[in-house]
Amino acid sequence: MSKVYITTAIPYVNGAPHIGHSLDYLLADVYYRYRLKMGDEVRFQSGTDEHGNKVFSKAKAAGIDVREYASQNSQKFKDFIALLGVKPTEFIRTTDEDHERRCQEIWKKLEQHIYKSSYEGWYCEGCENFVTQKEYDDNHGVCPDHNKEYQKLSEENYYFKISDFKDEIAEAIEKGEMSILPEFRKREMLELLKEAPDVSISRPVKSLSWGVPVPGDDSQVMYVWLDALSNYITVLGYPENDISDFWPATVQFVGKDILRFHTIIWPAMLLGLGLPLPKTICSHGFILSNNQKMSKSLGNVVNPIEAINKYGVEAFRYYFLRHIDTFVDSDFTWEKFEDAYNNELANDLGNLVQRLAVLTSKNDVVLDQFKDIFTNSDKQYKDFMDAFEFSKAFNYAWEKVQKINKDIDEQKPWEISKTGTKEELSECLNSLIKDLLFVNELLSPYLPKTTEEISRIFIPGQKVTPPKIPLFPKN
Repeated sequence: MSKVYITTAIPYVNGAPHIGHSLDYLLADVYYRYRLKMGDEVRFQSGTDEHGNKVFSKAKAAGIDVREYASQNSQKFKDFIALLGVKPTEFIRTTDEDHERRCQEIWKKLEQHIYKSSYEGWYCEGCENFVTQKEYDDNHGVCPDHNKEYQKLSEENYYFKISDFKDEIAEAIEKGEMSILPEFRKREMLELLKEAPDVSISRPVKSLSWGVPVPGDDSQVMYVWLDALSNYITVLGYPENDISDFWPATVQFVGKDILRFHTIIWPAMLLGLGLPLPKTICSHGFILSNNQKMSKSLGNVVNPIEAINKYGVEAFRYYFLRHIDTFVDSDFTWEKFEDAYNNELANDLGNLVQRLAVLTSKNDVVLDQFKDIFTNSDKQYKDFMDAFEFSKAFNYAWEKVQKINKDIDEQKPWEISKTGTKEELSECLNSLIKDLLFVNELLSPYLPKTTEEISRIFIPGQKVTPPKIPLFPKN
């Protein structure tokens, strides 16, 4: 048994959960459930990032106390996580007293790599990030992720010496000690690392009052990235507790837009603290709508809660875990979603379960006491899962579902019931159901409620009662 630690990026609470947030949670949840099935002890972190300009500005615009605003929106994310069927073992808010206190201790431990300096240049409030002149020029003065012009700032801040750790970070990436997935992102991050400047880790109180106070300097608050990134270890009790049982993290799931912070600033912080780097940083792409980036101005934003309320959480999990690639940008349309629901979930799996249940029940077949069915013996599936190739593992399992459907059509158990013996029919149906229950195990990290129901229908040693309502009624 291994000790496994899984993390997700903590979203800003300046708005409601959106479709992109679901990927972090779903990917982490699949891996969490998989490692539990492997018999491991697993901790699974999630939380909310509640400091910074964006949150303060939104609260002010809404006429709500910023702490109350942060609390209300943090609860929205907790509710959304639960709606997805995701059950993290840890949930941290960066406004938690323990987190703020621990952040200040982390600052003190990093002080030899911190200096104060004046800054005049460009800043993106959406990214909570200062950008270089080159980045400003390359993007023509507009942040590509938020489609907003960069702000010109002039202020005195504290800086963290990324320059002290560049060689160590590059070596760790090159040697695979900190793996970056997908592989092509590794080269991107190494190139960014070469040009990475020392990073501002504070803002003057006169510019931003909503943050963790800098130890020993009441005129400054911590810049949001140092505060936010620390959550992965403060939630484990660092620095007062020994976290070596679960740190380094087995995998950290992040969107591609914040990968640079997790492969440059975060490793530098860890090295400054004398802590090992995470084993794997797994980045996913964006969810597009009709092959365009979602935006309110285009009117193509997909509300995840609407999709779940209309089709159910299992249908949502199915589409976003099988048809949205684990690593690269993928497209969503309602037409694709409905086609996947009707022709794959309802037809391939729902109809398969219904046919087998009805045939078994109608012919009074008692299921065998299957042996060695709940094993981790499928090497290809395990290889995909261990490599975080979740959409490939899902496709692999689904091919087995489709093969069982093909086997039913070829073996024709309904004809055996008329022309063959009861023993022949029992052998045929038991073989098909055993295959289904094996695939059910492979699907369980992806479709937990559905697979639980299938296990309830087909209980070895008992007669089968068909479900009164199909698992996925066609629309």
